[in-house]
Amino acid sequence: MTEIGQELNADVGVPPRAAEARRSLPGEPSMWFFVIGDLIIFGVYFVAYMYYRGQDHDLFLQSQAKLNQDIGVVNTIVLLTSSLFVALGTSAARTGKTIDAMRLFAIAWACGAAFPLFKLFEYIPEITAGFTPGTNLFFMFYFVMTGMHLCHVILGLVILGFVIRSLCGPAKPRITFVETGATYWHMVDVVWLILFALLYLMR
Repeated sequence: MTEIGQELNADVGVPPRAAEARRSLPGEPSMWFFVIGDLIIFGVYFVAYMYYRGQDHDLFLQSQAKLNQDIGVVNTIVLLTSSLFVALGTSAARTGKTIDAMRLFAIAWACGAAFPLFKLFEYIPEITAGFTPGTNLFFMFYFVMTGMHLCHVILGLVILGFVIRSLCGPAKPRITFVETGATYWHMVDVVWLILFALLYLMR
């Protein structure tokens, strides 16, 4: 921090290190590189999807009508609820309320675990009805993008499991580790919101 910045912080009664900490991103920097890389990969798929949708709008619209929008809505609510509890759990961990944080993360994990189950209930009727990645371009994008996201959800559940384990241990949990897990889970949530809008809602 520069001398000017230190003086400004001193003027408002903010210690330099505290101000520096507030400006830093939550969690490990390596997780942010991973998150940004993942968002770029998904972003490429989103752009490609929009391009091909523009090339054959009717086909994409007809195929989109075959999806179970009700399950899509339920999965969206499930992930949003899970992310809310992750945020509350992270806040509790920052204030030293370890037991509360553990319980909140456990609820978040339970909500998140419902997502793969609902997705399975959605996939099975679609596949038995003959819709596969080889059916057309829409279903190719649908299965590839939602399949990739499902893998990220499962990985996120594993990460949240380790966070819960750290909160249950006798040692004081590292807040950075908790924030790292929360960062990944929020990324999973953001990606799903975009997928839901593109695949289920866009007309």
